[in-house]
Amino acid sequence: MKTLTSFLSGTWVAGHGQAALLYNATTEEPIAEASTVGLDFAGALRFARQVGGPALRRLSFAERGQILKRLADAIVAHRDELLLLGMINAGNTRSDAKFDVDGASATFAYYAELCKSLGEAHYLVDGEPIPLGRSSRLSGQHVFCSRTGVAIHINAFNFPAWGLAEKAATAIAAGMPFVTKPATSTALLAHRMFEVMIESGALPEGTAQLVCGGAGDLLDHLTSQDVVAFTGSADTAAKLRGHRRVLAKGVPVNVEADSLNVALLGPDLDSGAPSYDLFLTCVVKELTQKAGQKCTAIRRIFVPTDKVEQVVADLIDRLSIHKVGAPSKDEVTIGPLSTAQQKVDALAGIAKLAAEAKIVFGGPDSLSLHGADPSKGYFVMPTLLVAQSSESLSAVHSHEVFGPVATVIPYTDSAQVVAQIARGEGSLVASIYSDDKSFLQDTVLGLAPYHGRICIGSEKVAGTFIPPGTVMPQLLHGGPGRAGGGTELGGTRGMTLYMQRTALQGFGPFLESLATAGAKLSGGR
Repeated sequence: MKTLTSFLSGTWVAGHGQAALLYNATTEEPIAEASTVGLDFAGALRFARQVGGPALRRLSFAERGQILKRLADAIVAHRDELLLLGMINAGNTRSDAKFDVDGASATFAYYAELCKSLGEAHYLVDGEPIPLGRSSRLSGQHVFCSRTGVAIHINAFNFPAWGLAEKAATAIAAGMPFVTKPATSTALLAHRMFEVMIESGALPEGTAQLVCGGAGDLLDHLTSQDVVAFTGSADTAAKLRGHRRVLAKGVPVNVEADSLNVALLGPDLDSGAPSYDLFLTCVVKELTQKAGQKCTAIRRIFVPTDKVEQVVADLIDRLSIHKVGAPSKDEVTIGPLSTAQQKVDALAGIAKLAAEAKIVFGGPDSLSLHGADPSKGYFVMPTLLVAQSSESLSAVHSHEVFGPVATVIPYTDSAQVVAQIARGEGSLVASIYSDDKSFLQDTVLGLAPYHGRICIGSEKVAGTFIPPGTVMPQLLHGGPGRAGGGTELGGTRGMTLYMQRTALQGFGPFLESLATAGAKLSGGR
C-alpha cells in the first residue's frame, strides 16, 4: 500500500501516527494511506513567504507563463498514468478521468498563453487614469500588485487534478506561492500530478507545496497577506470563514460550495428542433458525467407544463443507453461515486427528494452493474425524478444530491420560472435553451443575479455549444449565495484574488508612466 507524503519546505515528508486510508472506489480495497501528524506547517508557510514569494515576484508575467507551459507539458506527458489513477481511486471512467486531467493541463496551458500576452510587466493596471481636478495634473489610477503572503488551496474530492490546477495556475500567474491540500479520499491522483509538476523542474523553490492528509494547524499560521481558496461543502466553508485567524487577520477566503444548477427549456421548443436536442444532450451529459459528481452538474430541470411528458420520455430513452459498473470496462459510461460516504449521502438525498417528486428512472432499488461485484463499490444508478408542481417543493430547491440525480419541474411562464429557480438561493451555472429572443431576454436578465454563469443554447450555436458543466478558464467560475459567493478563473480576473488592488493618486504623468509599464487587467484572450 502506497504512503502519500507531503511536500513541505522543499522536501518530501511523511506524517506519523494513525493514517487515513484511501480506497479503490470499485472494489473498496485500501490502496494508499496519508497522515500529516507532526508536520511543520508554520515552517512551510514561512518558507513560502520568504523563499517562494520573492522568487515568483521577481519574474515577469511572461516568465511565469513559461513555468505554466512546462507544467502543462509535463501533465500531458504523464497523461495515461494519471488517467489510470483517477479510474482506480476516484471511480472515474476513462472518459471522466480525461475530463479531469485534460482540464488540468488545458488550464495551465491557457494561463501560460495569457501570461505571455501580458508581457514583461509585473503588475496589472485596472482601468484608465481618473482626473481628480480640473486638469490631468492630479490623477488617480487603480493597480493590482502581488500579495506578499501564501495562498492556501483546499480542494474537493471530485476533481483532484483540475481542482489543483485551476487554483495553482492563477496563483502562479499572479506571483503568489501556494500550498495545495487535496481531499484526502481521492488524493492519489493529486499526489502523483504534484510529483510530476515538481519533477518537471519548472517551479522555483518554495512556490508550490503539497499537504496529503489532514489540515492540522495549517490555518493557525495565516497572516494578513495570505489568501484561502476553498472548494467543498457549505458547512466546511462556514467553518473556514469563521476561523479565528481568518477573522483576526482579515484573510480573504474564496469559496465554491453547494449549487442547485438548472437547465431551462423554453416554451418555443418542440421535439426535433436543434435547440431541443441540445437541451437533452446537455442534461444527460451533466447527469451522467463523473457520475454526477460535479459542482456544475444539472440538478433541476425546468420544463413547460405541457411538455413534461415528452421531455421525460426522451430523457429516459437517452439515460437507458448508459451502463453503470467497473470504470475499466469499455462499455461502462458511469462509474461509482468516489467514497462510501458519498454513496450514503446520495441515497439519503434521493429519499429526501422522492418525498416530493416521483422517481421515473433509476433509484436505489434498480442497481444493475457491468463488470463489478454488486456487494462492493460505491455505485448509485442515474436517477430522474418528476415533480407535479414547482410551488409545493422544498427539498428539491434546497438539497443538492451530489451524484447522478436530477428532478424535472414544470413551469407556466417566464416570471414564475425565474421565481422558482431563485429559490435555489444562488448557483454556479444555469443553462437556458430557446430560440425565442423575448423569452431569453426575460429569463437571462431575471436569473443573472442568482448565477455566476448562464449558458444560452439556441439553434445558432447548437453545433458549437459547450456544455454548461465545462468550466472555461476564460470565464469566471463561481456563484452567489449557496454557491459560496466566490470567483475563480476568468483570465486576469482570477489572478486578482492573489493581488491587492490599490488606488494611486498623484502627479498625472507619473501615474501614466506606471500604467504604461503595467499590463491591462483585461489583457489576454
